Amino acid sequence: MRPFKKKVSITLDEDIIDRVKELAEQDDRSFSQYVNLVLKEHIRKTSENQQKQ
Repeated sequence: MRPFKKKVSITLDEDIIDRVKELAEQDDRSFSQYVNLVLKEHIRKTSENQQKQ
């Protein structure tokens, strides 16, 4: 079963939006899917780094 998803609204800089759109398209993902993927990876790496300390 897929994890439950919830809608949120965030405000981003225009240059970030443009770049994320480009990267999402290159990865054949929607904007939302790509943002979710990037945030998950960042959280995973941050958690690993905190555990090492």
